[in-house]
Amino acid sequence: MVNRLLPPVLTRRRIWLACAVAMLADVIQLLMGPLGWAGADEVVDVIVMCILTGTLGFHPLLLPTFVVEFIPMIDMFPTWTACTFAVIGLRRKKSAPPPPPSQASGSVIDI
Repeated sequence: MVNRLLPPVLTRRRIWLACAVAMLADVIQLLMGPLGWAGADEVVDVIVMCILTGTLGFHPLLLPTFVVEFIPMIDMFPTWTACTFAVIGLRRKKSAPPPPPSQASGSVIDI
């Protein structure tokens, strides 16, 4: 059985989908203007949060971004895009295999 609390494996498709959704949301919010369209701005934020959480898995960086998006004028910045790139970078760094041990020119003594 799959553990729903663990983040999904980042595939190219998931990364592309998450980036496309985040960029599209930021463009929509930029086009709506600083005050949005009577709540449509917030609906976009809720939908984007759900899609990104489903695509990338939950990450704590998504929460402050979600809250900041409800502040007028700040929601015009590309916060979803920046957060998505940060989450992808952190997930890749966490899942990267450790580097192989370097070969020293002399013998190594373990104590």
